[in-house]
Amino acid sequence: MNLHAIRAIYRFEMARTFRTIIQSIVSPVVSTSLYFVVFGSAIGSRIPEVGGVSYGAFIVPGLVMLSLLTQSISNASFGIYFPKFTGTIYELLSAPVSTLEIVISYVGAAATKSIALGLIILATAALFVPLKIMHPGFMLLFLVLTAVTFSLLGFIIGIWADGFEKLQFIPTLIITPLTFLGGSFYSIDMLPPFWQKVTLFNPVVYLISGFRWSFYGVSDVSVGISLAMTLLFMAICLGGVAWIFKTGYRLKS
Repeated sequence: MNLHAIRAIYRFEMARTFRTIIQSIVSPVVSTSLYFVVFGSAIGSRIPEVGGVSYGAFIVPGLVMLSLLTQSISNASFGIYFPKFTGTIYELLSAPVSTLEIVISYVGAAATKSIALGLIILATAALFVPLKIMHPGFMLLFLVLTAVTFSLLGFIIGIWADGFEKLQFIPTLIITPLTFLGGSFYSIDMLPPFWQKVTLFNPVVYLISGFRWSFYGVSDVSVGISLAMTLLFMAICLGGVAWIFKTGYRLKS
C-alpha cells in the first residue's frame, strides 16, 4: 500500500479545512448553537422530561448527528467532485495510486473533519445543558461508524454529481428531512402507533437512537439493532464505491 500517496491526499484535504475554517467549522457550530438556544432553552423549558432526560439534553445527540451526517456528505462529495470539475482527476487516476488508497484518503479526511466537528459541537453543548455520557466507548463507535459511512455516501454523490447543484440535492432534500423526522428533537414513542411503524423505515432513526443510548441509556430501538443497521448501511456504501471503480462510472467526466 502506498502510504505516501494516502498521506499526501489526506493532508491536502485536511489543509483545505483550515483554509475555509469559517465555512467548515465555525458556521456549523454557530448553527447548532442556535438550535440549543431556541429548542434547548426557549422551548425546552416548557417541555417535560423525555425518557427521564431534560429536553435540552435529550436533543444533543440528534443535533450532533444532524451536523455529522450533513458535514460528512458535504466534505466527501466536494473533495472528490472538485478534482473532476478542475480536471485534476486525470493526474490522480494516472498516478501509481490504487482505488483503495484513493478511497481511504478522501473518505478518511472527510470522516476526520466530521468527527472533529462532532466533538466540538459536544463541547459546545456542554455550555448550554448538563451533559453526561454513560457509554463513551459506544459513543465514539457510533460517531466513527456514522462519519465513515456517510463520508462513503458523500464520495458516491461526488462521483455521481455533474454539477454543484447535485452536490446539495441529496443532503438538502433527503438527508436533512430524514434526520429531522428520525427523532432528533423527539422520541418516536410520542408518535401515534401508525407513524411509529412508518418511522422505523427511516434508517436515520437507528443512528440517532443508538447514539442517544450511548449518552443516557435510553433509545427508541435496541442498541444492537442500531449497530447492525449502521454496519449494513456502511456495507452498502462500500459496495457502491467498489462498483464505481470497477465500472469507471463518471470518474473522468
